[in-house]
Amino acid sequence: MPLDELSDLLERHVRPDLTTGIEGVRVCRIDHTASAVSSMSGKVLAVIARGGKRLALGDQVYGYGPGQYLVASIDLPVTGHVIDAGPGNPVLGFGMTLDPATIAELLLRAGPGDLPRSPGTTRPGIAVSDAPDELLDAIVRLLRLLDRPQDRRTLAPLFKREILWRLMTGEQGDVVRQVGLADSSLSHIARAVQWIRENYTRPFRVDEVAQLSGMSVSAFHRNFQAVTAMSSIQFQKHIRLQTARLLLANSPNEITRVAHRVGYDSPSQFSREYRRLFGAPPSIDALRVRAGAGNVGAALP
Repeated sequence: MPLDELSDLLERHVRPDLTTGIEGVRVCRIDHTASAVSSMSGKVLAVIARGGKRLALGDQVYGYGPGQYLVASIDLPVTGHVIDAGPGNPVLGFGMTLDPATIAELLLRAGPGDLPRSPGTTRPGIAVSDAPDELLDAIVRLLRLLDRPQDRRTLAPLFKREILWRLMTGEQGDVVRQVGLADSSLSHIARAVQWIRENYTRPFRVDEVAQLSGMSVSAFHRNFQAVTAMSSIQFQKHIRLQTARLLLANSPNEITRVAHRVGYDSPSQFSREYRRLFGAPPSIDALRVRAGAGNVGAALP
């Protein structure tokens, strides 16, 4: 069974730094359930071989377990929580970065009828499905190269392309295909996401970001909500609070200074919104993250 071999390969080749020697590919092992962790998803494929995870994006919650995969087509602020992990029963996962250039090339090479018809609507930036055997088999063949370094340079790019092709032609293919389309709704929203991430400390007008994205305000609202499961203002708030959490892990007693640094004029508002997102006041949560609980489960979406 591909899933059994995948579990074995992941367990044998996991490293503390999660790297594999294959560019864009990571593996992880998590031995116990821990507090929820906030991070940016990246454009990624994540497959669970054992155990499970839950991922929250805005008001949406995605759960996936053995033999299931998650794809994120845009870099989004998510909160992840490992489930079903314990001594002798670790969560094992595979992750691979989605490369827009390779996806675009595969789209150009595809002939008429090779790809399913797109529904023509903007899809969420995250989706979960059962992994077909063809996808698991391609991942297993990629990971077998970890035992054959002499074959890795030549064959790894081929197997990675096959994995992307299996995704593009699979149940969530329209989500993945958008990554390679230069003028898709996703690409317009991606410009807005990048701008907000680079300017998260400053106030902005929605019409300003809509214009930057090349959309009308109404189309921007609709598509941003569809992709990110939140408004652009909520998205900015998540970026501010996630950045503050990282800063407070190093300086847990400087709450007011960190609040101002990430764009809050009111420390009390900052504390309220921080507690609402992370479940504890900044002073308590910062110590928890610093102690290391917040690092568990951040390896893959």
